[in-house]
Amino acid sequence: MTIQIRFDGEKMNLPVNQIICGDNVETLRGFPDDCIDLTVTSPPYDNLRTYGGHSWDFEGVAQQLWRVTKPGGVVVWVVNDATVDGSETGTSFRQALRFMEIGFRLHDTMIYAKDQCAFPDTVRYYAAFEYMFVFSKGAPVAVNLLADRTNRSAGRDVDGMERRPDGTQVPKPCSGNIIKANGVRWNWWLLYHQHRGIETNHPATFPEALARDHILSWSNESDTVLDPFSGSGTTAKMAKLMGRRYIGIEVNAEYCEIAEERLRQGVLF
Repeated sequence: MTIQIRFDGEKMNLPVNQIICGDNVETLRGFPDDCIDLTVTSPPYDNLRTYGGHSWDFEGVAQQLWRVTKPGGVVVWVVNDATVDGSETGTSFRQALRFMEIGFRLHDTMIYAKDQCAFPDTVRYYAAFEYMFVFSKGAPVAVNLLADRTNRSAGRDVDGMERRPDGTQVPKPCSGNIIKANGVRWNWWLLYHQHRGIETNHPATFPEALARDHILSWSNESDTVLDPFSGSGTTAKMAKLMGRRYIGIEVNAEYCEIAEERLRQGVLF
């Protein structure tokens, strides 16, 4: 399926609701400017996995994401670091800073906390989280903050003081309001990862809830959601289920087949 959008006064076709098997940078070069509402993706982390021997171009991907993201659009970049010669590489931080140099705002630095540890260590605390950098091209257009955190103080008056830059204290602006039963989530999410279907044939899937909740948070129905490292198609599947258009780009033909199968079977797993 394609939709027509206007670019430089001309109508151009944008492929939507499909998995495109090919190099992500080359594929994105064929997209018009300002055509994507939201990207939710997780690139390969350093050299932790081979993904069939394919390499990727960070600079090319970052530049293309800036170009194709609409003003007010968001990129969610889920990433972590390898440990090499006793030191974490810091690749995730360098990538975040580069996105900012290109022009993105670092709208939120979020944490994906896991319920398990893949690589126990004997000299440092067990690694059980990944970064979820939320970049925006200007102020985000869609902000639908999920409010499903139980407030232990529900029903009580909001009170207390806040400190000004000069050190003086004044009543909080929200004083006198009643605390709601459910509050907005913290910016760290504990997510349980359950492999349940054909996606287990991919070496590094992330939880469906991660993709779903970012899609709900940073886009609206009928928006276009991109994953340039589509893998087993988790982002595409959840975008489809949440009433969004999706575009997945994946260089590995085997993973493209997995994603297509998941999309065909819809909500069955």
